Amino acid sequence: MTGKAQTSPSVRRGRTTPRGAAGTTKGGRLDVDALLADRTTEIIVCCGSGGVGKTTTAAAIALRAAEQGRQVCVLTIDPARRLAQSMGLTELDNTPRPVKGANIEGGGSLDAMMLDMKRTFDEVVEQHATPEKAAQILANPFYVALSSSFAGTQEYMAMEKLGQLHAQAVNEAKRWDLIVVDTPPSRSALDFLDAPDRLSSLLDGRFIKLLLAPAKGPARLLSAGFGIVTSALNKVLGAQVLTDMQTFVAAFDTLFGGFRQRAESTFALLQADGTAFLVVAAPEPAAMREASYFVERLGGEQMPLAGLVVNRVHDDGADGISTADAESASHRLSDGSTNDRLTADLLTIHADRMRVAARELRLKKRFAAAHPTVPTVSVAALAGDVHDLDGLREIGALLTGESRPAEG
Repeated sequence: MTGKAQTSPSVRRGRTTPRGAAGTTKGGRLDVDALLADRTTEIIVCCGSGGVGKTTTAAAIALRAAEQGRQVCVLTIDPARRLAQSMGLTELDNTPRPVKGANIEGGGSLDAMMLDMKRTFDEVVEQHATPEKAAQILANPFYVALSSSFAGTQEYMAMEKLGQLHAQAVNEAKRWDLIVVDTPPSRSALDFLDAPDRLSSLLDGRFIKLLLAPAKGPARLLSAGFGIVTSALNKVLGAQVLTDMQTFVAAFDTLFGGFRQRAESTFALLQADGTAFLVVAAPEPAAMREASYFVERLGGEQMPLAGLVVNRVHDDGADGISTADAESASHRLSDGSTNDRLTADLLTIHADRMRVAARELRLKKRFAAAHPTVPTVSVAALAGDVHDLDGLREIGALLTGESRPAEG
């Protein structure tokens, strides 16, 4: 990636207060194009609860940045395949692949990939262990279980992969100058922030030290007390499982320090001025509560928050017809002619839409009152799902206020 450019205090992202659309720390409209045009922005992390359109938002931002001349890699951690489908790819895997169909005449590029948790873990082992040690680890049954399904492994490997991509961007002739990260759904989307601490706790824990004791400690450690503990663990886990764990930990011990160091380096990267977090939400009570949680958590961790994207917002429809007027007219026309009944149905739909729009506006105002410094942009609901690059371009245009969605 490019080096850190010197920026004035007025446009530099603060640690706990977001940068506004005009380069201030006040709330207001989030200027996505300004964020993408800022070449000091090197990483954009899209986070939020499930089902709010994070994946589509990440893909749309990545496409728009590439078509504006940035060299972009978009990484999805969401196990769903929506990103691949929206970009016209038959599949995504652990290797960044070029996206065909992007308009890159301006010198940009777009690669996409999806995190393969186990493959990333394997790559780390192969890269940082001797061939003999790596083969021993990769064949260990406990490692196979740990790397495939152990709680927290996905989030930690997401940090590993982000660190790898950033290193590639720096070392391979500035291969990418922007990495866009799509995170897992629900509150686990921020679990990767806890990965270094959890890893340190695991590695420094008594259980790990106990497992390593026979291999590393003096003979006195193989005492009757240790034998009692081992016997108890054998009964709970089974002798073979315990043996597999001890073998894995002994083989893996030389890699522990490197894992912790890289995780902490990536954590620092997420706190750096070149990173921008976008919280994505839908205009629903639960999703907006989650958005508040994300904003507060990011502030507590001193992560640079760019702003909030509220997806699938409904406008209030035709001007000049209030909800009460529409309902009253609909009631009067409901017993009339066929045309009157059709008009009554349309008025009922309009009244319903007005109520939805009013409820969504209240939710957004409530969020703004609680978080007055957070810039926000609302993206209008589309008539259908996004499943190709044109749909992503439309989302990108809506994010920047260039267009309104076509009526369905």
